[in-house]
Order: sequence, then structure tokens, then C-alpha cells
Amino acid sequence: MNIIESVTNIAKHPTISLIKRSTTVKELKQIHAQLLLNGTLNIPHFHAQFLATIALHNPINLPYTTTTHLLRHPHNHPNLFALNSIIRAYSKGPTPHHSFHFYNHHILRNNLSPDNYTFNFMIRTCAQLLADDSGTCLHAAVIKHGFDNDPHVQTGLIFMYAELGCLGSCYGVFRHVFRPDLVCQTAMLHASAKLGDVDFARKMFDEMPRRDYIAWNAMIAGYAQCGRSREALELFRAMQVEGVRLNEVSIVLVLSACTQLGALDQGRWAHAYVERSKLRITVSLGTALVDMYAKCGDIDKAMEVFWEMKERNVYTWSSAIGGLAMNGLGHESLHLFSIMKKDGLVQPNEVTFISVLRGCSVVGLVEEGRRHLESMRCLYGIEPQLEHYGLMVDLYGRSGLLNEALEFINTMPMKPHVGAWSALLHACRMHRNKEIGELALNKILELECKNDGAYVLLSNIYADYKNWESVISLRQKMKAKGVTKLPGCSVIEVDGEAHEFIVGDKSHPRYDEIELKVEEVSRCLRNAGYVTNTNSVLFDIEEEEKEVAVSRHSERLAIAFGLISLKEGIPIRVVMNLRICWDCHEVAKMISKLFYREIIVRDRNRFHHFEDGQCSCKGYW
Repeated sequence: MNIIESVTNIAKHPTISLIKRSTTVKELKQIHAQLLLNGTLNIPHFHAQFLATIALHNPINLPYTTTTHLLRHPHNHPNLFALNSIIRAYSKGPTPHHSFHFYNHHILRNNLSPDNYTFNFMIRTCAQLLADDSGTCLHAAVIKHGFDNDPHVQTGLIFMYAELGCLGSCYGVFRHVFRPDLVCQTAMLHASAKLGDVDFARKMFDEMPRRDYIAWNAMIAGYAQCGRSREALELFRAMQVEGVRLNEVSIVLVLSACTQLGALDQGRWAHAYVERSKLRITVSLGTALVDMYAKCGDIDKAMEVFWEMKERNVYTWSSAIGGLAMNGLGHESLHLFSIMKKDGLVQPNEVTFISVLRGCSVVGLVEEGRRHLESMRCLYGIEPQLEHYGLMVDLYGRSGLLNEALEFINTMPMKPHVGAWSALLHACRMHRNKEIGELALNKILELECKNDGAYVLLSNIYADYKNWESVISLRQKMKAKGVTKLPGCSVIEVDGEAHEFIVGDKSHPRYDEIELKVEEVSRCLRNAGYVTNTNSVLFDIEEEEKEVAVSRHSERLAIAFGLISLKEGIPIRVVMNLRICWDCHEVAKMISKLFYREIIVRDRNRFHHFEDGQCSCKGYW
């Protein structure tokens, strides 16, 4: 009988099958004792298979191999196969650092030569531990032992360096393969996309002779993670055309891109695909659906998905609570939080409390916000972070308690961040307090000297007081420091296609029609007695020109496009990169009433649901 037949027969031995089914240390000890008594463990190949089976099929009892004489059997030392199996099991488990012990003390010290399997499993260990120095040493050992041309080892190294954030090293490994296989190419594509070089990743993707769904997922993920959601959705459509079957990962990535763009139609299509394909709504997928619907302004559908989920984790609850708050339903969000606590199956975390405090903020519940902030530390042992404190400042500000907000900032246990000072400055804008507003601006500029939004807010405060000298002085400071106002950008989805509008950009193919609709809207507003608020225009131009400039803000162009493109009864949904300006906010309220249209705007801070001349934000944003 040759050695291969011998190993095969050992693998089929009834004792080995018994080990695969054994789950307790007591059972394993009984088997071990029997094998010692009958001498079976003296057979080298059986001893190796015994260790390997424990490692691969019974990893919960893996420590038993290190705390007994299994590794130092009187007649046998574990061979490379057994040690590789143990290293592999540890590399995939919760204590991967134990892999180094078996590599250093049982392979290298016993003069065993590691093979490509050894290096694959050790590379996985370094990636999981984010061990930079060990990873570099392991790469050197790979070269020393002649496995640097092994495609599986190369793929592992690329993955490891990607996890370590070393894109240059990924390139180095990849360029050393003369003809990389599909797996190696996909690993490099994943690394480039993950680490931000999506253009290189796309070049690779386009040049690949074959692409599996992993490559498609990696490319879509790269676009979604770096904020290039439009390209992610374009690739998603191409994926469908080519007939590549979508899995859960693909759908979650697509939903993330839809969330960023506010592309509700495409998000609905992805949900319909899930239902048609009978994909199981896992916690991850369900949470992504809840988040997408909530952040695209369809909170009713978000809650429908939420209540239909059979299993929810803390992020599912947090997304639903935060979605309700973001859509102006503060009381409902706090009620959902009380249900979560009463249910008791999931404990809140720091993300949950961000959602809860946002819920308190949108309805101005100061005392309740204070109680929730205190409960984080006292009841749940969660230390509040900067974002929690920023939301408390926003809560004080919404209620007009500017002095209390300032005192709260000054007593924070950590250095106040831009978010806290910005919330205070915005409250000063809403409540016209230029003294505290000036203080907040100076604090912001100490942290971010070119924060254009802060300059604009304080300029608006001065304009409200008709303090034009201060407005001009502030503009001069902006110019001297090279601070330019970030151009507004608004996106609206029509028939599954996202249309982007930027202030001053006339490149849209239907711009002439949009211009006519803007003028029609302006006439209707004037006839209804509306007077344009031009305080947000930071240019030295005539008042009439200012009115024209305001009427061409990106959100106004997007709304006008919605009026000419969407049928009556279909809400106009706009996603913005900035806060909506005061004038556009008032105009959107009037358009909703004059044109009988529901308008939903997601600006940088929160949702605004405009209907019949009212807004869900109650005039505070």
C-alpha cells in the first residue's frame, strides 16, 4: 500500500469520524485515552490526522492540543500537515496570534520547511491582526523559501497588504506576477478599490478577460466607499445587463450607493430584485433596506421593512430610530427607543444614542435629552463622544437656550470640536445672536481656518441686523484667507436616473425648459406676495441680480426639473450637499402649496418634508 492510499484509509478511519462529531473535551479525552492504550496514536500518519481533525472539525477543543502531550507524543512529533491544520484553525478563529507559536516553535525550530499552505495561513493571521512588522518578515520568508511565485501566496500577500493599508506593497507583489490569474487580479482590484485608487481598479476591471461576481462586488464597493455612488449604480446596471447574479453583498453595496445619492427608484428596484430572487432578508440586508428607505425620505416603507424583519440587531434599531428622527418624527423615534428597551433583546450602543439625541433635538425635548445623555454613562456604561455632545448643543440651540449651550460646550470633558461650535453658530443664526455667533466663528476658525460655512452663517447674522459693514469686512477676510464658498450641488432622481445640478451650471440637456419653469415659479411667487431674501448672496451686485442668483440655487433648479419631469402626485425628492438656504426653504414651502406638490429635501443636516405650505422641520434647521 503506497503512502497516499495509507493516508486516505486513515482519513476514513471510524475514530477520525468520531472526532469530527465529538464536541466536548470529555469525549475527546476518552478517544485520546483509547488511542494511547491500543497504540494507534503511534502511527505517524494517524497521529497527524488526529491533530488535523481536531483543528479543522472540532476547533472549539483546539486548546486541548497544546495543553496535553498530543504535540509531544513519545513516538511522534506532529508533521507539517498537522501543524498547518492547527495554524489554519487559529488563523480563522478569535485568537489568531497563537498561529505564531506553532510557526516559530514547532515548524522553524524543528527544522521543518514551511510550504505554500503554511504561508497562506500565516499571511491570513497577519492580515487579521494587522501585524505590519510580522507581515513584512513573513513576506521575506516567502521569498527565501521560493514561494513568491505561487499564485495563492501572492493573492494572500495582496490581501494582507490591503488590510494593512499598504497600497504600494500591493502593487509590488502584483507586478512581480508575470501572468496573474483571475483570483490574483481580483485581489489586486479589491485592494486598489479598498485603498482609494478606484481609477486604477477600474482600469484593471475593464482589462480583465473574465470577471466573476467577486470582481464586480469589489468594483462597486470601491465606488460606493469613496463617494462615487453614481458610478457604482452605473456598474450595477451593467452587472444586470451581463447577467451576473447578484448576491447579498452586491445588494447591500447598491443600497449604500442609493442611500448616498437619494436614488429611491433604484433602491426600490434592488428591493424588488431581492423579493423576486427570494433572497433571505438577513440582518445586514434588512438594515441596509431600512437605512436606504429612511435616508431617501420614504420613512413609511422603512418602518414596514423594519417590522417585517424576523431578526434585528442594534444597528437595525438605531437606523429605524435615527430615520424617524431625521424625517422630523422625533416623538415617534423616542417611542421606538422605549419599545427597544422594553423588548430587552438588544442593548443600545453609542450609535443608538446618536439617533435618540437627534430625536430629542428635532422636537426640542431638552430635559429628555439630558436624561438620555446621563443614562449612557450611568445605565449602559457608554462614554459619550463628540457627536453626542454636538447633538446636545443643537438641542439647546433649537430651544433658544444659547447661554446654556455655550456653558455646556465649555464644560465638555474633551476639547470641543467643530461640530459643537457649528451647532452653536447655527443656533445664533436662527435666533439672531451676533455676540455669541462671533465667538463661535472664532472658535471654528481656530480649528478649521477655511470653514466656508461658518463665514456664511455669521455673514447672514450680520445681514439680518443690516450690519453691512461687518458683512463686507467678513467677505474681505474670506478673500484674504483664500476661503471660497463651496458650490451648492443638488441631485434629483427621475425614472431611475440621477440628475445633478450645480449653481451656475447650464449643461443639463433640458436646461432651457428648466429656465422657463424657474421664471414661471418666480412669477407665481411674486404674485403671491413673496419677497426674496437675498442675505445669503455674498457678492457685491445689485439687488435684482441677487434675486436672480438666489433663484438659480441648485435646489431651486432641481425642484424646477422635478416639476417638469415628474407626474402630478409623485413627490419631488432632492438631495443636497449643503444646508438649504433660508430663501429656498421658504420658496419650497410656497411651491408645495401653489403647485400642490410634496417636496422632500435632504440637506446636509436633516430632512425637510414640504407639504401644503408647511415643513416638517418647523422652521429650524
